[in-house]
Amino acid sequence: MSGSTCLEWAVVILFAVLSIVLLMGKGSFLLAGYNTASKKEKSKYNEKRLCRVVGGGLGIITIFLAVDKIYESNLPFYLQWINPRGSLVVIAAILILGNTICKKK
Repeated sequence: MSGSTCLEWAVVILFAVLSIVLLMGKGSFLLAGYNTASKKEKSKYNEKRLCRVVGGGLGIITIFLAVDKIYESNLPFYLQWINPRGSLVVIAAILILGNTICKKK
C-alpha cells in the first residue's frame, strides 16, 4: 500500500466517523456557517435535524469515495458518474434540505 493510498483510506475513515457523529445529532460545531451564526440565527434551525441531514449526506459521499477507492482505476463505466456528479447532487440536496426541513416553523 502506497502512502497516498493510506491517506485516501484515512480520509474515507475520517468522513465515516464524522458522518456517524452528525447522524447522532451531535457535532453542530463542525457545521460551517452554523457554528459562527448568532444565537438568534441558530434559533431558527432545528439543530439535531440539521446535523442528521448533513451527516446523512456526508455518509453518502463517504460511500461514493469508498466505492471509488475499492475499484481504484477499474471503476465500471456505469459507476463512473458517482464521484463528480453524484457528490454534487448530494451537496445540493444537503443545501436544499438544510434550508427547508431543518428550519423551525
